[in-house]
Amino acid sequence: MPRTNPERRRALTDAAIGLLVDAGVHGLSHRSVERAAGLPAGTAANYFRGREELLVATARRIVELHLADARAATEASVTAEPWGAGRLAGDDGRAATLERMTDLLAASLLDAATRHRDRYLAIAELQLEARRRPALAQALAGLATQASDLTAAMHADTGLDVDPAAVPTLVLLYGGALLTLVTGAVPVDAATTRRLARAMVHGSLAPAC
Repeated sequence: MPRTNPERRRALTDAAIGLLVDAGVHGLSHRSVERAAGLPAGTAANYFRGREELLVATARRIVELHLADARAATEASVTAEPWGAGRLAGDDGRAATLERMTDLLAASLLDAATRHRDRYLAIAELQLEARRRPALAQALAGLATQASDLTAAMHADTGLDVDPAAVPTLVLLYGGALLTLVTGAVPVDAATTRRLARAMVHGSLAPAC
């Protein structure tokens, strides 16, 4: 029966994230992950029966980290500037929602493409590998749906008036913008991430707000 030590499992998947960036998906194995995590030989097999299980678990760990960061940033923003009381109505309310979402996404993109760049380079490696691994592709598709559902719930919890039907499009645009940023195709700075965030928000949410 697989071991259930959450701390050790996280250590293995966190090490796998770094290896995906440094060595690519072909450099990822049970033994390389064990070495990177500083754990004894044979440890990874106690948690992941095969290499594909390790890849899927690593993808789930990246999504877990991303959603935790997104929730913390959103809640911090709402705490600093409460959103529920005194919300504007009509056109002013729609404009305020779009502006708040632009602020949140711009900050998220900048943080993800700088402080957490390795995390998203790793998910790009996994997405390419998923073209050859149906189980990994299925897991990534499920995680994308989970990300959309949890993002919509997060908006509702924090009082942002965003149509849940628009969230999958927003998540898709966010992922594309983030890939462009982490691979160095455009400059990574506050001005760039704000321009991208504004285009994403107005393109996907304006008709629904």
